[in-house]
Amino acid sequence: MSQNPSFSLAGRKALVTGASRGIGQALALGLAQAGADVAVAARDAATLEGAVAAVRAADRRSAAIAVDVRDVSAVRRGIDKAIVALGGLDVLVNNAGIEQVRDSLDVDEALWDRILDTNLKGAFFCAQAAARIMAAGKGGTILNVCSLTSEVGVPTAVPYGSSKSGLLGMTRALATEWAARGIRVNGIGPGYFRTELTEVFYQDQAWQQAMLAKIPLRRFGRLDDLVGAAVFLCSDAAAYVTGQCLYIDGGYMASI
Repeated sequence: MSQNPSFSLAGRKALVTGASRGIGQALALGLAQAGADVAVAARDAATLEGAVAAVRAADRRSAAIAVDVRDVSAVRRGIDKAIVALGGLDVLVNNAGIEQVRDSLDVDEALWDRILDTNLKGAFFCAQAAARIMAAGKGGTILNVCSLTSEVGVPTAVPYGSSKSGLLGMTRALATEWAARGIRVNGIGPGYFRTELTEVFYQDQAWQQAMLAKIPLRRFGRLDDLVGAAVFLCSDAAAYVTGQCLYIDGGYMASI
């Protein structure tokens, strides 16, 4: 029995949604550097030029896929395009997501639907479309980008927290259902990372200081802090890991 499990993704074909910037782009590059060919998806294919270039700079194949994950038919077409571009699909990273800070008493139906349809409904139908391909082949792995709000409540982020709590529940349910089909489903839960999505919080210096005091490692996350966990969960090194969410948060969850 091998004592050195492989973290390599050589030969794998991956699709990362929401990959035009931030976490999605960082994960796409990380998978490529681990050996995977990576298609990247976003609503506007023109915004994916940087991600495609980064993957190709790692000497891996890439393709830009235009897809709005709120549109189920578009999701299915996008999965098909990724398969054609790469020659298969072994890994899906569900990263597409949006957030808008708003007092809960002011949340309207349009905002609720936009966030839930993107973060939860979109993730499910991306997973479903990918799983149909994986189940017909040699299986595969799905990685959902969850959040600290999958576990804890954050004021003014109720639609977002609801979507991410649902995503964690979906991760666990799909893992138990699809294990027999050779598909592992896991999540990562980023802590406080400064991205375009979260920039509104970081404009408040008092908030920054208060939050840093709650993080045992006393710093905010860097995008490359997420890559190792993602590569691990998508690799054979995690062959016996499914239905889990790994929080990458500087110790925040352990200390509250």
